[in-house]
Amino acid sequence: MDPNLVIMAGGISSRMKKSGFAQLDSRLLNDAEKKSKAMIGLGDGGRPFLDYLLHNADVAGYRDIVIVVGEMDRSIRVHYGEAEHGNAFLGMSISYAVQPVPSGRSKPLGTADALMRGLESRPDWAGTKVTVCNSDNLYTSEALRCLLQAPEQCALIDYDRDALAFESERVQQFAVIRKDVSGYLLEILEKPTPADIAQAAEPDGRVGVSMNLFRFSYDIILPYLRRVPLHPERQEKEIPAAVMMLLHDAPRIVRAYPRAEHVPDLTNKHDIQKVQEYLRTIFGEGELRPR
Repeated sequence: MDPNLVIMAGGISSRMKKSGFAQLDSRLLNDAEKKSKAMIGLGDGGRPFLDYLLHNADVAGYRDIVIVVGEMDRSIRVHYGEAEHGNAFLGMSISYAVQPVPSGRSKPLGTADALMRGLESRPDWAGTKVTVCNSDNLYTSEALRCLLQAPEQCALIDYDRDALAFESERVQQFAVIRKDVSGYLLEILEKPTPADIAQAAEPDGRVGVSMNLFRFSYDIILPYLRRVPLHPERQEKEIPAAVMMLLHDAPRIVRAYPRAEHVPDLTNKHDIQKVQEYLRTIFGEGELRPR
């Protein structure tokens, strides 16, 4: 097993910063306005959200972490260490890759660009497999371990849409997964229409969605990340588009592993209190250990 993990935290958190007022204290409002979403101090004593994701990664067995950071935000480096490589946290080694904002744009080029920069910062990972995830979702250690132990070259977690504890309008916007009878990925449908959702439904009615938790062979995915075009509407380079290019050349290479559990998400200020409640339920107070 290759205990390598890329956490994408290079976005500018525009939806968090632009979202309307929520019933938050001044410290949390300041964090939401000025820091990366992952560094909002939601835990006991102001512990940042990213600490909990890293805790789950540690429990799952990951040891070598690359955090993709933005050019301007310093909050992640201040908390985890200023060195480019080898910052110690929970027995793991943390290094950084920078995702820039290109000239003429107001934000970075998207998730495929973030992962590309994370992988290119670690040429020593060539020949290994790497897990990649968002920094503003709290994936369980079980889901992270599932991918670490997956024998396939490429895999993703296939979340049961009905197990996600979000309002229905929000869930309906999540990318749905279409797979074959053996569980191999056929398609990721972004911004799905009702027809897309019906097509993706399994015989028992289950609909799987992607929450951007993938495992890739470094050598296989990197060329596709470099070649993936900008989405014509969103003008970003996206991991699902790179995966679809891969599937065109190599069908049945990405295994979908089904799970039924909630994945806390920090998109806007109104998510903050809900995520705080989740952390209290799972971790309680004090030390960073689950109940």
